Amino acid sequence: MFKALVLNQEDKRTIANIEMLDESQLPEGEVLVAVDYSSINYKDGLAVTGKGKIIRNFPMVPGIDFAGTVLESQDDRYSEGDKVVLTGWGVGENHWGGMAEKARLKADWLVPLPQGLDAKSAMMVGTAGFTAMLCVQAILDAGVKPEDGEILVTGASGGVGSVSVTLLSKLGYKVAAVTGRLETNGPLLEKLGATRVIERSEFEEPARPLEKQVWAGAVDTVGSKVLAKVLAQMDYNSVVAACGLAGGFDLPTTVMPFILRNVRLQGVDSVNSPVEKRIAAWKSLSELLPASYFEQACTEIKLEDVPQYADNITNGQVTGRIVVNLRD
Repeated sequence: MFKALVLNQEDKRTIANIEMLDESQLPEGEVLVAVDYSSINYKDGLAVTGKGKIIRNFPMVPGIDFAGTVLESQDDRYSEGDKVVLTGWGVGENHWGGMAEKARLKADWLVPLPQGLDAKSAMMVGTAGFTAMLCVQAILDAGVKPEDGEILVTGASGGVGSVSVTLLSKLGYKVAAVTGRLETNGPLLEKLGATRVIERSEFEEPARPLEKQVWAGAVDTVGSKVLAKVLAQMDYNSVVAACGLAGGFDLPTTVMPFILRNVRLQGVDSVNSPVEKRIAAWKSLSELLPASYFEQACTEIKLEDVPQYADNITNGQVTGRIVVNLRD
C-alpha cells in the first residue's frame, strides 16, 4: 500500500483526499517508480482546487512532474534503482501523476536523471525549467550567437521566464527581461543575469506591422498582443521561441515580420517533445544552472499540505518554488 492525493468529483465539485492505494490500482505502464519529489505549479493548483477545467477523468492523481527511483521495469532501458525524471505527457491531467508515493507509466515518458541533479533539485527546476531549456535550445539551434545582439524574455518573473534569463546569461547572452512589476522583480531579474529590465506595459500597446529592429532572439511566455509586439521588433533572420498562452490565443500580427525580415517563430511544447530533446535538455540543465539557482527560495512540503498550498498558489499567495517531498 502507498499514499496518494486522489481527486474525485462530487456534484461537479473537485474533492481532494489523501488515500491509501494498492499497486494494482495504478494505470498500465512498463515502469513502476517510487516518487521522491514532485512539485506544484499554477496548473496543479487549478487541478487540485477545481478552479480550472484541468481534470476531465476522475479519479485522478495530480502532479504534472516528478523525480524518483525505478522499482520495477519491463523495459531494457531502465533497471531497479535507476534515477528518473518525468515532465509532460499529460501526467496529472490524463494519466495519474506525481502526487503519490508510487507511479506507473510508459518507459518512453521517462528520462534518466543526469548527474549533477538529485530528485529535489530536478523538481526545483521542474516543468518550467525544462520548458525554458527547450526555448533556449531553439535559439541555439537557430544559430543566434551572443555577439548578434540582445535576447528578449517576456514574462520574465514567471517560472519559464526566470530560468530562461538564468540560462541565457550563463551562455553569455545579453538579456532584456520584461516584467509587470518592475520595482519588485527588477532587482531579482538582474541578480539572475538580466542586463536590463523593461516594464511590460511597453509591450502591451498595439504593434505596427514592423517596428525598429531591436532583438536578435526572444523567448515569449505570454503570447497574443505581447508576442505581436515582439515579432514587429525582431532583427532580420532572428528567432522567437514561443511557449506561453497567458495573454490569450489570438495573435494580432501580419506576415510582414516573417516575409520581410525572415523572422522564425518556433513553437515550444514541453508536453510532446521527443525523447532525444528531453534527454539533451535535462543534461544541459544539469550543466548550466549555477549552484546559486538552487539556493533561491524553495518551500518543501508534505503530501498532506498540497491542498492548502494549491489554494494559496491560485490566489497569488505563493512565491518561489514549492516541492513536495514524498520520500520521507
